[in-house]
Amino acid sequence: MMWSIFAENLPLVKKHLQSFTSMLKQADLLVVGAGILGTGHALQALRSGYSVILSEKDNAPQEATVRNFGQAVISGLSRGKWKQYGLDSLALYQEIQAEFDLGIRNNGSYYIASNADELQLIEELYAINVQDNYRCQLLNKAECLQRFATLRPEYCLAALYFPLELSIEPRTMIHRLLVYLQKKYPDTFQYLPNTSICACTPVNGGAMAETTKGEKLKASKIIICSGSEFRLLYPEIFRNSNLVVSKLQMMQTYPLPGVHLPGNILTGLSIRRYESFQQCPSWAKKDDAVYDPKLLDYGIHILFKQALDGSIIIGDSHEYAPASAVEQLGFDVHTEINELMLNEAQRILQLPDWRMQKYWNGFYSQVKGADMFHLQVDENIQILTGIGGKGMTSGLGLAGHNITQTFA
Repeated sequence: MMWSIFAENLPLVKKHLQSFTSMLKQADLLVVGAGILGTGHALQALRSGYSVILSEKDNAPQEATVRNFGQAVISGLSRGKWKQYGLDSLALYQEIQAEFDLGIRNNGSYYIASNADELQLIEELYAINVQDNYRCQLLNKAECLQRFATLRPEYCLAALYFPLELSIEPRTMIHRLLVYLQKKYPDTFQYLPNTSICACTPVNGGAMAETTKGEKLKASKIIICSGSEFRLLYPEIFRNSNLVVSKLQMMQTYPLPGVHLPGNILTGLSIRRYESFQQCPSWAKKDDAVYDPKLLDYGIHILFKQALDGSIIIGDSHEYAPASAVEQLGFDVHTEINELMLNEAQRILQLPDWRMQKYWNGFYSQVKGADMFHLQVDENIQILTGIGGKGMTSGLGLAGHNITQTFA
């Protein structure tokens, strides 16, 4: 009789068992957030032989990773650990690109000096990078004008060229990288888009995450790389994090078939903004009064990058607000900022058509008074975010270092 009842209900038992099994996913590592930092951690863990679950709250990454300018500029990083993270990232980008097309181009970066202060700074940064064995070359005015037919002669004195640096298509690269991981590691990688994590708790031998769908994700380690979104998981930690959100504005011309930029152009305002130049002996002596103070107030530094379709991307500005009051920044694209950027851009390049097909905002988080937000919530749960605008350049290298430390 008992066996008969069990036999009759066996299909139902199997169904519930399958349902329970499907609700519980396990791996060595769970990464929350599939931006460049989160996907970088997944990549580095997989390369080290660990199994990985990567969750993403949206159908595909939508935040800082896909809205940035799109370049890997190791030359702009400060000496020490960040430059090393950048070099490690560069090597990994090149390795993967040789195996799978991420849409990355190795066309280099050019810092154009427009006055004596900027010339002195690029010469000093050249000396630093020669000492660090990082390839670079000083170009005189004639060499610059020979390479860039659209560069205004009256703007350019000289340039510092870094041939190893990369152009990245931010709207597509992260999606291609995720496809690469799924193809390369089909047995050890689980990617879960449209999956929001609502709780992380310690358990024996690891940690457990719960999704808003009711799924349980168990892992030996959990790393949360979801930008300021971690406020939903740890509101008290978030309130005390000193996180700041930066809002950027960028624009893109229509395709310009007659224009060719052989590399990314960074300008005098970039020289006054990037961390690497702050380590130069003449940094404190530079005269900022030569620029419209509004350019500096809005954190504008003019960059030019030619996209694959021949259009020119121009950026960018920086406005700031506490992450706890990000609504202060709003979502509007400010006409005044665009006009300031466009006027300065026209002082540097001569383009045949300055009409724009797109304007957009980008947002990323950083930490006031620190280079990142990295907190061990529990022995097996950590938050790593707030690395500012360095994600595309150094995120993969930072992730590799952190995976080594996490599983040590």
